[in-house]
Amino acid sequence: MRNPILEIRNLSAGVEGRQILNGVNLTIYPGEVHALMGPNGSGKSTLAAVLAGRNGYVVTGGEVIYDGINLLELSPEERARRGLFLAFQYPVEIPGVNSTYFLRTALNEIRKFRGLPELDAMEFLELVKAKVQLLGLDEQLLKRSVNEGFSGGEKKRNEVFQMAVLEPRLAVLDETDSGLDIDALRVVANGVNSLRAPDKAQLLITHYQRLLEYVVPDHVHVLVGGRIVLSGGRELARELDKTGYDRFVKPEQGR
Repeated sequence: MRNPILEIRNLSAGVEGRQILNGVNLTIYPGEVHALMGPNGSGKSTLAAVLAGRNGYVVTGGEVIYDGINLLELSPEERARRGLFLAFQYPVEIPGVNSTYFLRTALNEIRKFRGLPELDAMEFLELVKAKVQLLGLDEQLLKRSVNEGFSGGEKKRNEVFQMAVLEPRLAVLDETDSGLDIDALRVVANGVNSLRAPDKAQLLITHYQRLLEYVVPDHVHVLVGGRIVLSGGRELARELDKTGYDRFVKPEQGR
């Protein structure tokens, strides 16, 4: 019997004194791609922030089990070492920190945790060149500071590139497709598809189903009012694209 990578059990959480998640339940098994959809303010980005361990978010109930371990007891750094990756909705800039140096350091921290030898500069360069070619990216991004002066699309491409290099066990993409043109969207999709493997999983957080035309999810979930109110297959995303979220939101507003 397969063990899940991630089990979210009745998770409640908030930020700045506001309760946002109200009992989220979600189970993700190895090899699966899940899409989490919902209107603005439904709690999608809050869930991603809680999983990543971002400061300011307070868990008020429930638990999150990651590979059999209580995720909520781990520091953000420990979560990353164990293979949890978050692609931010708004990637941050790190002026003065070279992208290649940053990524090599992150990868070697993960390798050390797994008991693997660190990659030297030449080994790492060979790896990143292969990933750049796989995703169809410009090698010049490796010579720049992390996200500094990048356009929105370049930042998203860079995060997908980081994901491809680090090969996380669980990748959480928080609205990575927002604001992207069709070419950038394909880069994001290629990155996600290149990571699909029997021992890995992805959680795609999005408003729209256009990304799901390129990345076919195994499961689609609708988050409204801090709860998952409906789950289904890819056809659910297409239905939401036509009908919107009104049928879920209006009952919530009437309470």
